[in-house]
Amino acid sequence: MISQTTPATGGAPGVLPAVAKNDADPLGRAQRRPGTLREPGQRLPLAALLVMALMGFILIATETMPAGLLPQIAHGLAIAEGTAGQLVSAYALGTVMLTIPAIAFTRGMRRKPVFLVGILGFVVASAVATLSPAIWLTLGARFAAGAFSGLLWGMLAGYARRISAPAMAGRALAIASLGTPLGLAVGTPLGSWLGSTFDWRWSFGTLTGLAILTLVLAWAFVPDAPGQRAESQIPMAKVAAIPGVAVILVVIFAWMLAHNTFYTYIAAYLRTANISLGVDVALVVFGMSALAGIIITGALIDRAPRLLVLASISVFLAAGVVFLFGAHSQVAVVTALILWGVAFGGAAPQLQTAISAAAGDNVDVANSLLGVVFNIAIFAAGVLGAVLITSFDSTVLPVLMAGLAATALAVAVSARRAGFPARA
Repeated sequence: MISQTTPATGGAPGVLPAVAKNDADPLGRAQRRPGTLREPGQRLPLAALLVMALMGFILIATETMPAGLLPQIAHGLAIAEGTAGQLVSAYALGTVMLTIPAIAFTRGMRRKPVFLVGILGFVVASAVATLSPAIWLTLGARFAAGAFSGLLWGMLAGYARRISAPAMAGRALAIASLGTPLGLAVGTPLGSWLGSTFDWRWSFGTLTGLAILTLVLAWAFVPDAPGQRAESQIPMAKVAAIPGVAVILVVIFAWMLAHNTFYTYIAAYLRTANISLGVDVALVVFGMSALAGIIITGALIDRAPRLLVLASISVFLAAGVVFLFGAHSQVAVVTALILWGVAFGGAAPQLQTAISAAAGDNVDVANSLLGVVFNIAIFAAGVLGAVLITSFDSTVLPVLMAGLAATALAVAVSARRAGFPARA
């Protein structure tokens, strides 16, 4: 979150097993119990995919929102801003530590009950963080919210594919991933505005309310799907050794490290550039452009997956170059923001599609690895960016952006047979 076709054996992602042993009669005819599992049809389950996108929006906004409210949170809890900043770290730490164990424990279970429990756990943790009077309780709640977020992110890609026709699996994943750019473009600025205008707890409470609404919508509109069959499960450590998975994880780390370092410290870059462009406006331009990237990805991902990934990384690299050489031109910076957004907007479905196709039956485990690598990149970006802007002029940030993008592009180009094939 590359072809959506899969081996004939093993129950590929996006394809329900033909017949479960206890669901067939002696003649081999499937006898599906009403109201349980849904066979993918030829039309996209749009309502279900939009519910998944809404959940993705909430997860992204919840993770990033505290960064824009540190003074308010610090004042409200009577703590230092540095301590308030650990709300972001606690969330990411919960994701890194518990995503893989959670996916390993639940990968054989039916998808809808796991999805609903994951949302419910997230709601409870978010509600506690909203109402908590003490920093230690707030940090614990953020850690728990991050853990449930990791479970939900780890299963969403495989779930979206399983309830959709195989030929439309990439497009389904693109729709389910709409929440990522929307969360960055709308969720984080809106949360910051609510917290600044009223109180930081309003921001947390609003997202908690949306999560409750999503729980109801998921119960009503998202169909069930089977988990991974026991006979196809392999040890977690061996999933990374599946041809193509490791190379995709390398591309993910390089690309996400480049993105998150620049995204986290874009304010420092804009100050150095000395142009009349606020951070809030810059992030909205990025987010709106990311929506265009999602639309392009949805149109092409099932037909030209390899070309799409290579083009996206190339445009991302071009954005870094424009940021570097056009730092003092507002037109150039806005152009680079648009290129950056278009290139990065489709990154989630492109990479999730690639790793899902490579992992086969082990799609949920592979996507949990993707989530862990992504959050490690967030950690590394915070540290690396701080070191760079302390030691150098912040125009070093686009240098890092372009350099890491070039690395990701070289690895993706070389992964022609496994990882990013034209068609599998």
